[in-house]
This record gives sequence, C-alpha cells and structure tokens, in this order.
Amino acid sequence: MTDLTRLTLADARNKLAAKEFSAVELTQSFIDAVSKAKSLNAFIVETPEKALAQAKASDEKIARGEAGPLEGIPLGIKDLYATEGVQTTAASHILEGFIPPYESTVTSHLWRDGATMLGKLNLDEFAMGSSNETSYFGPVVSPWRRKDSDAKIVPGGSSGGSAAAVAARLCLGATATDTGGSIRQPAAFTGTVGIKPTYGRCSRWGVVAFASSLDQAGPIAKNVRDTAILLRSMAGHDPKDTTSVDMPVPDYEKAVGASIKGKVIGIPREYRLDGMSPEIIALWEQGIAWLREAGAEIRDISLPHTRHALPAYYIVAPAEASSNLARYDGVRYGLRKTGKDISDLYEKTRAEGFGKEVRRRIMIGTYVLSAGYYDAYYLRAQKIRTLIKRDFDLAYADGVDAILTPATPSPAFALGEKGSADPVEMYLNDVFTVTVNMAGLPGLVVPGGLSADGLPLGLQLIGRPFEEETLFSLGQALEDAAPKIGLPESWWG
Repeated sequence: MTDLTRLTLADARNKLAAKEFSAVELTQSFIDAVSKAKSLNAFIVETPEKALAQAKASDEKIARGEAGPLEGIPLGIKDLYATEGVQTTAASHILEGFIPPYESTVTSHLWRDGATMLGKLNLDEFAMGSSNETSYFGPVVSPWRRKDSDAKIVPGGSSGGSAAAVAARLCLGATATDTGGSIRQPAAFTGTVGIKPTYGRCSRWGVVAFASSLDQAGPIAKNVRDTAILLRSMAGHDPKDTTSVDMPVPDYEKAVGASIKGKVIGIPREYRLDGMSPEIIALWEQGIAWLREAGAEIRDISLPHTRHALPAYYIVAPAEASSNLARYDGVRYGLRKTGKDISDLYEKTRAEGFGKEVRRRIMIGTYVLSAGYYDAYYLRAQKIRTLIKRDFDLAYADGVDAILTPATPSPAFALGEKGSADPVEMYLNDVFTVTVNMAGLPGLVVPGGLSADGLPLGLQLIGRPFEEETLFSLGQALEDAAPKIGLPESWWG
C-alpha cells in the first residue's frame, strides 16, 4: 500500500468511501508518522488508542452506508480546545493535568461528522506568541529548513503545532485558533493553507479564551479544498456562545474552483511598508498577476487606519487577556501553590504557573485598564478599532470583493532569532494579520512560493463578512497558479 499520509483530506475521504483502505489502516499510518516525528514536538498529548477506537467505529458506519462528511479522517486538535477525558493545557503549566469533563462545540462537530483524534497539538502558551516558542512543553520545530543550514526553524504561532503537523504529514488537517494571525502566520511559514473565519462563524465555547472579541476557531490543512471541507464541519450556530451567529453554513467545497472572473480585488497601499523585504513585494506582485490572469479586476485602495492597527491590537488583546486569565487562581482547578493566605496563594500560583510572555501581557492589560489609563489607552484603542473596520466597510461598499496582501513581513526565522531582547520585534510579525481580527473579517492564507532561502511564503486574502466562499474560490485560483511547494523528500529520511 502506498504511503497514506501523502493523501489530501479530500482524496482520503473519497478512497475511504470507495473502500480502497479502511479507516483503521489510514489512522494507523498517521499514528506511525507521529511516532517517528517526535523531534518536531508538535503534539503535547498523543491519543492513538482513542483514534483507533474512533476509526473502528468509522469503518462500521462506512460499511452500513452511514458515513459522515469526515468519516475516518485523522485530525490533530490544538490544545486550546477542551476535549472530554483528554488533557487540555493551553500549553501552560497552570493547566497541566486538567482533564475537561466536557467537549468544545467545534470538536464535537468534528466527532459528529466522523473525524478521529490523533492527539492535542502544541501551541504558544495561552495562544500568546508568533513563533510557538512560549509553550511550557517546549517549542515546536518546523519541518522546513533553510538551504544549506541545519538551524531549527519556527513554525509560526500560536498554532505552530497545527501547522507543523499538517506540513509534516502527521495528520490530514488540524484545528487552530486566530486572535491576531495565529492561523494565517503559521500557515504562511509552513506552506500550508489556513483560514480565520468571520468572527462568530465558529463557536468559541470550550476553547480556552485569550481575547474574547478577537479569538476565532478555524482549520489548517494541506490545500484550499481540504480547508473548505474542514470549515464546513467546524462552523455553525451555538446557543452556548452568545457571539455565535445564527446563519446557515454553506457547502464551502462547492466554491473551490468557481470562476473568479469579474471579482474586484483591492490592493491596499498602506500595506507597502518601509523596509519591506523585496521578495515579499515580488510575491505580492506575482499574486496580483495570477488573479488578474484568472479574470479578476485589480483595484488600488486605501485603508488609512492600518498603521494604527498593531499598537491598538496590543492594547485590546492584553486587556482582554488580563480579564480572561484572572480565573486561573489555583483555587478551583489547575496548578495550586500553597501560601500563607489567599493573596499569597494567588501570587505563588500565577508566578509559577504562567510563563514570561503570558505574565507580560497580563501586566500590560492590567495597566491599560487601570484607573487613569483606561481612557488614554483602552478606550482610544477601541475607537481606532472602529475606524479600522470602517476602512474595510467603505472598500467593500465601493465594490471590492476581497483584498490581497502579503501574509507575513518575512519568511520563517530560526528559534531564538527574534524577540529575545525586544518583544516588540516578535509582535511586528503580526503587522499584516491583526487588522482582520480587529474588524472581525475572514482571512485566508495560501502558499505562494519559496524564499531565496528555500522557505515558504504566503499570500493573504481578506474577505467580506461571512463571505468565506469568495475566499475559497480566489484561494483556489492562487493555488492553481502558484508553484507547488512541499518538504523535500530527504525530510522523511
């Protein structure tokens, strides 16, 4: 039998339906792949027994003609999603050993549709990071390497485990979350496809919160079609989440391959930053040419408040994080350090339980919400957020269907190469992605090619609210035109 891990999700689905192999055989092939790729540190917890039990149940359903849309498909789950009976840590010491008695809505949708769980994927602690170096369980290592270098490369963050696992063929797809670019940036860094849906499209219930008004669940997969298939299962209204939108979920796969002739693509001049890498500019221009050749109309647009997005984001996100993380106090669940009184217990538990980056963001958030600074920082940032959304609204009202930008300001970098002295250097990696979260819009990243160093580069499409279908059709046009990239065969030995 050929290596089943080489299949796309769509191909595996079709071959399972045709009974060319069993779900147990497919799942076992990925369990074997995971066991051989420990050096990536992509998984915090592996669940092979659970996966095989689910796969056996899938084979029985397929035999009865009762297969679901994802029947027998092996997935990795970002360890931010609560999974009943399986440890959920958010990659933090403070939640180590926490086993939820409930299932997140998104993962329950996946199991409803027949998927199997290979394990829980590593991430930046509480999803706070752009490189997957802040995890209590150690950094994730990308399977990619620069030409003529053995330096370990970051997979991006916070969903670095998800992106690395998909890129290294350790699963057919993975759940991820995006607060300021945490699906799209790691997808760009690893040559995979990721979509951050419109805010409210996927339920946040059972997903550990970072910044509640920005967080959104979404998938990372090998290609545009696979990503569309996963999003259809993940999305849907949830009465348990008051921010979940009660709208029908389209069949996103039908949009893949649809004509983009006549679609108007906006090119925002504000994304042309000083000192921008020439190869990022060249990739952007190539993406414009690909869409034009596919029949799209290209239009220069202005998003004037873009330059304020990054500083505003790094006020809003930490402020919400400081509120959300107040629940981790050592009293009800998770790590508990004894103290002479309740205040001492809180202090010792949080000091030991939270990592450096999480403590930094909690302190920033507490500061900007404090008396005397709320108006000067947090309130002003929210006003800027309104202006950022208005920029997009005006562009879309003027007939723009989607916006094309770079995904990242550079290719992936090596572990320890950025942010060690100045955390702002790391924050700048989100410069092209945070506007999408601030405005609650959908954003899709697809691979566009390789850098001079041989590392993946991505292009980002930003869509109208709840028009993910347009992004999938445009994304497929880019995928069809772009050179096919993948890990060199030498990576598998």
